Amino acid sequence: VQQLTESGGGSVQPGGSLKLSCVASKPTHTSRYLTWFRQAPGKEREGVASILSRGVSAEYADSVKGRFTISQDKDKNTIYLQMNSLKPEDTAMYYCAAGGVSRKALVPEGYNYWGQGTQVTVSS
Repeated sequence: VQQLTESGGGSVQPGGSLKLSCVASKPTHTSRYLTWFRQAPGKEREGVASILSRGVSAEYADSVKGRFTISQDKDKNTIYLQMNSLKPEDTAMYYCAAGGVSRKALVPEGYNYWGQGTQVTVSS
């Protein structure tokens, strides 16, 4: 069973940066997408950034385009999310996930594996 472990969350002021990491217990190439989701209290889980496990093509939610960058290190089975110019509305629990359905990378349904999440809080 694939296990995903996130780290790197924390508290930061608006305009600051954080880099999240997600380490997979097994190689990720058997999953279609590697994706970061987030969920704020009282809101639905939303896809933030996704990357093809076997490629470099990435997809982003409109709300984070130009500010967030997803990447992976296949040798380390690790997925990253570099978050710059953070805003209070970025505050949420961030989860990494592996799996997904073709052409629906940012949709939570269809993901087989999920991490436990790491909290990101953006506040002055």
